[in-house]
Amino acid sequence: MSRPTPKSKAPELRFSLLDGNQWNLADQNPENFTLLAFYRGLHCPLCKKYLQQLQELLPQFEQRGVNVVAVSMDTEKRALLSQQKWELSNLTLGYGLSEKSARNWALYLSASVKDGEPSQFSEPGLFLIDSKNEVYYSAINSNPWGRPYLPSFVKAVDYIVQSGYPARGEML
Repeated sequence: MSRPTPKSKAPELRFSLLDGNQWNLADQNPENFTLLAFYRGLHCPLCKKYLQQLQELLPQFEQRGVNVVAVSMDTEKRALLSQQKWELSNLTLGYGLSEKSARNWALYLSASVKDGEPSQFSEPGLFLIDSKNEVYYSAINSNPWGRPYLPSFVKAVDYIVQSGYPARGEML
């Protein structure tokens, strides 16, 4: 299976949101980018910190024309607990990411190794998708650590937009 490649159409992506709506990447119309944060789920304390930082940066992303969404393979109940326990009232949070979608996005999948983990879940991924629905940037992790530093993305968006910096990494 191929991975999402910069300068190519992003894979299909649809999932349910905690607000009761359905989210579809094809329907997004950001001024500049959609920032997709795939997270492991309720069982992951590093995801909690990462998504809390992402929520803190929401106003800065919004000012730069970046729509932000986070999603996991968690059930609605587990995603709702994440939203409540992690105090993520402002972050658009999705749930029920399918195994097929996770694989289409080349996310690593893990099996449960301890209590509190679902039997299967995706490892983290972070993607910038441009306004043409093409992959601009991707970072795919096989563990919960080593994720991209979110504050650097605020400055990166400024640089990309101001300089017209192209997506890179398209030559596989």
